[in-house]
Amino acid sequence: MGHRRGVGRGVVAGLLVLLLPVLFPTLFAPFGHASPSIFSEYNTPKPRHLRLIKSAVQRQTSNKQQSELWSPLSNQGWKPCMESTSTSSAILPENTLGYLQVFLDGGLNQQRMGICDAVALAKILNATLVIPYLEVNPVWKDSSSFLDIFDVDHFIDVLKGDISIVKELPEDFSWSTREYYATAIRATRIKTAPVHASAKWYLDTVVPVLESYGIAAIAPFSHRLDFDHMPKDIQHLRCKVNFQALRFVSHIRSLGDDLVSRLRNSPGQSEAVHSKFLGSVANVKEKHAEGKFVVLHLRFDKDMAAHSACDFGGGKAEKLALAKYRQVIWQGRVLNSQFTDEELRNQGRCPLTPEEIGLLLAALGFDNTTRLYLASHKVYGGEARISTLRELFPLMEDKKSLASSEERANIKGKASLLAAVDYYVGMQSDIFVSASPGNMHNAMVGHRTYLNMKTIRPNMALLGQLFLNKSMSWSNFQAAVVEGHKNRQGQLKTRKQRQSIYTYPAPDCMCDA
Repeated sequence: MGHRRGVGRGVVAGLLVLLLPVLFPTLFAPFGHASPSIFSEYNTPKPRHLRLIKSAVQRQTSNKQQSELWSPLSNQGWKPCMESTSTSSAILPENTLGYLQVFLDGGLNQQRMGICDAVALAKILNATLVIPYLEVNPVWKDSSSFLDIFDVDHFIDVLKGDISIVKELPEDFSWSTREYYATAIRATRIKTAPVHASAKWYLDTVVPVLESYGIAAIAPFSHRLDFDHMPKDIQHLRCKVNFQALRFVSHIRSLGDDLVSRLRNSPGQSEAVHSKFLGSVANVKEKHAEGKFVVLHLRFDKDMAAHSACDFGGGKAEKLALAKYRQVIWQGRVLNSQFTDEELRNQGRCPLTPEEIGLLLAALGFDNTTRLYLASHKVYGGEARISTLRELFPLMEDKKSLASSEERANIKGKASLLAAVDYYVGMQSDIFVSASPGNMHNAMVGHRTYLNMKTIRPNMALLGQLFLNKSMSWSNFQAAVVEGHKNRQGQLKTRKQRQSIYTYPAPDCMCDA
């Protein structure tokens, strides 16, 4: 009998061992796998700024503060100005030198800037542009093509007076594919383009290839065209592509319009305003923000957290998980890892956590009746990490909460299309806030500057220093935040040398009003 019990227990134990990888796959994932570590994302750290959070939850903002916060930007003396020497009725050269292919890596917004540069380069080279090829992102595994994201017919129509564009190569050149260039060195591929290469570099290097073979393929291409020393008409053309020619496909715009409509007419708003928790004062404040909403781009994914080398309060387990991830993805070559957390925060190098961006918004005057749309693909730590932000802003929404699964079917699991929806909604918002710098931040700042729309840019260095002070009172924190963001709410800054034309559209894309 005892022998049988022992055998039975052994069988059960054996089954448990076999089932462990199924029940807890993250524990048995390969060392370099990008899936979440059970130690980092499921053991959510407690809030790091409890004193401030308690005060922020009970915060009250004045009627004047609300009025100033929601009022649109005043005229800043600039207006959109993209007149090109080419118009829709202009006559293009009868023959081009050949076909230009570009292969664009990165996420949606990096690819967007690459598309603009590709059009400009086709103009410089007198080449026929093939609709750009979008590489599969190694992080998000999204294979969406240009045609899946952008309205290609609109793109061609807007630019028909500027360059020649084809959707695909003619039969004679059908061999020029991504696979063809991946298997061997090819004479028609240019892979040596330096970052921010000049127009002269391309004329000297690519024109001979076009003349010899009738086609040239540039890979990689992103960030490979200089922002300076370009003719005015080329700069104007880049702006025309970014602000006029690149329009999302109809189902993205349709879903975006539905989300915006629901945000402006939130059914939960009246219930929240009249609740006992918010109090009667909310009825006065609501008039300033009636039908308005904020879009928050919360860039806090695992890559961002690991690359920053900052401490996010998850203890030794989280530090170890991020250090391992950093070693596998970048072989430890992360400059920030040479500094202490305090040094990084003082320099403004740490991405804001959901908790910290919530405290920033609360200090700026956004109250608990604010309709907040969360634009984010995946937050490191999951929903539990967002809980403090949701406590501060109970009317926070996202794609999943606003749209049904049927409405989201066309974009499910496709990072580029999800980002496109967020971009579209962000461009309709009254105020846009980006938690940390990045390509989405740069693209949105530039686009909203072009249209003179309010965009709050967090003062990362100031916030890093404030959050290091664990004894700071709410009133002092709020005063410092308000003072430190007076000129960071959409005030136009003209582009300096080497800065991106897509982030700073004046003066290249804009004229004195």
